[in-house]
Amino acid sequence: MTNEELWQATLAQIQFSISRANFATWLKNTYILSKKDGGLIISVPNNFSKEWLENKYNKIIFKILRELDEGIREVSYTVARAAPDRQKSKLQGRQLEQPSELEAVKYKADKATNLNPKYTFENFIVGPFNELAAAAATAAAKSPGSAYNPLFLYGGVGLGKTHLLQAIGNSITKEFPQMKIRYVPSERFISGFISAIGSKNVEPFRQMYRTADVIIMDDVQFFTKKEKSQEELFHVFNLIYEQGKQIIFSSDRPPKAIPDIEERLRSRFEGGMVADISAPDYETRMAILKAKAQETGLEVADEVADYIVSEVQRNIRELEGALNRLLAFQRLNNSTATLGEARGMLRSIIQAPNRSATPKKIIQAVAEFYDMAEKEIMAISRKKEVVKPRQIAMYLLREELKSSYPFIGKRFNGKDHTTAIYACEKISKEILSSEFLADEITLIKQRIYSG
Repeated sequence: MTNEELWQATLAQIQFSISRANFATWLKNTYILSKKDGGLIISVPNNFSKEWLENKYNKIIFKILRELDEGIREVSYTVARAAPDRQKSKLQGRQLEQPSELEAVKYKADKATNLNPKYTFENFIVGPFNELAAAAATAAAKSPGSAYNPLFLYGGVGLGKTHLLQAIGNSITKEFPQMKIRYVPSERFISGFISAIGSKNVEPFRQMYRTADVIIMDDVQFFTKKEKSQEELFHVFNLIYEQGKQIIFSSDRPPKAIPDIEERLRSRFEGGMVADISAPDYETRMAILKAKAQETGLEVADEVADYIVSEVQRNIRELEGALNRLLAFQRLNNSTATLGEARGMLRSIIQAPNRSATPKKIIQAVAEFYDMAEKEIMAISRKKEVVKPRQIAMYLLREELKSSYPFIGKRFNGKDHTTAIYACEKISKEILSSEFLADEITLIKQRIYSG
């Protein structure tokens, strides 16, 4: 394995342990400068990155490197301006938001559209968990502006929303080359708008979106509490929609569950087709694993594939993470991993769900989903926006951990056990009559077990 392959395999694992924003901030433009006598030197672009990696992330970086190459005994960092030309040409254009050994370096995002050509309908695995979303996406791509406009896709982290969104854009680019397509993560839209306001030059920013024929926006839940950005998006939406042009959104939750969003914008999200993507079943996970392994020529024994697919049930990105480690092993040892070797390598990725859920993780996941501080859920309050999340947290403590009612009551500032009983029974009944609530709880569970 070359230094570049070793570092890319390391980055592919780090992304599962830190946030996307931190990954892009501190690990962008890093590479292995040298490896000699057990010592490995990593090049970083500036002193801020050097200090941050040494103090915050050195432990996890060293652990992953050691798992990939047991000969590494020490990791250090140095500031360098740029990667050597041989590496630089390969590293430029790589999408740091989702680095992966499974992604061929030849794929680069188109500068005009921001679309990555690797995401297509042809390599998107369809199963019962995403069948409706895939069908709606295909229809929107065939008749932009006519079928399902706007289209709103939602689902948990790592289930393929971004792939499907970009597949729509790539299909439209191919079938309707005259159309102007703009794919943008919502964070980029928001930061671009803030920069435009700061420079007092908003008009070029507006024109970039208002002249598009297709707008594809990922992760719109990040518009929460950003009033000015919501207003700008509202006006962009109205103009594009009135002209009969296609608008596509994605989120980690349905429109009704996005907190602190203006009602007029929420109604726009719900104005067309809303489709969910849930966790894949065994057969679909196996198809995804084999397809991704085939892309890189990775050999996976049947018993190893069955082990991974049986254990990794909630997140497609975790499947990729497992395959990344197997790929690194295969390159280092020039052999296919046995079941025993795979179990050892994947121990940190694969955990039984009933061992990974804790009261703290459940409360934290509920708070994050409803954009609240944990102390708000625990506080004594009868506000509707607090009561509902608190009852859901109590319900999940009961359902996922089989906690006793007295334990649940004490966990929430010493409330009586009857309060816990009432909350659990209330949520249990509402789930049966409210598909919306059932979807919310499913998405919260995905957060609990993927964290």
